[in-house]
Amino acid sequence: MMGKIFIVEDDDNIREIVAYALSSAGFHTEGFADGDSFFVALAKGRPALVVLDIMLPGDDGMTILKKLKRSEKAKEIPVIMLTAKGSEFDRVSGLDLGADDYITKPFSVLEVIARVKAVLRRCEGDAGVPSELRVGDVALDDARHTVTAGGDDVVLTNKEYQLLQCLMMNEGIVLTRAKLLDRVWGFDYNGESRTIDMHVKSLRQKLGASGEMIKTVRNVGYKIED
Repeated sequence: MMGKIFIVEDDDNIREIVAYALSSAGFHTEGFADGDSFFVALAKGRPALVVLDIMLPGDDGMTILKKLKRSEKAKEIPVIMLTAKGSEFDRVSGLDLGADDYITKPFSVLEVIARVKAVLRRCEGDAGVPSELRVGDVALDDARHTVTAGGDDVVLTNKEYQLLQCLMMNEGIVLTRAKLLDRVWGFDYNGESRTIDMHVKSLRQKLGASGEMIKTVRNVGYKIED
């Protein structure tokens, strides 16, 4: 059996479908109808990944996600949001809070398996990411999850941080919007290109004068260079 997947979903039928899909792919699963029972189990053992519904009784999925990302012991656990909401705002909000991907209901069994495997592959690949990166006067310390520009601390959202990290790891290399969407937002993410543009604009503003190092390559994408 592969790693254990926690499924937090109050609809019994949907929870059983997700559990069946992942079990058939070799994963061990454990299901929960609410955040309270999920956190009790989390205190006893760490899962490989969490599939988390947004609409839940008590604390909703976004609140649970915030609690996970504030926890030193749980913040690195990958999370896939499960939601019936289809607007780009809901998707981007979850991803900015630290979710690794999302699945919109209704979904296929094959999609659930594919997205879980893809997120786990990405997380395994993150082990090779350098702990410290520097371009010009911008420094990123992944061990501390901090960013400074000109010696001043810069507070970024989760996706702004990942976007900056991706650009810095490829200093001087032009990354297309499609590649950035794939690496930062997850495979098969169908958000429009303005999602990238919006985050780049915000990132530039937060970096101040150092933000000028993020260059726009017309009709292609972005790069960072000193």
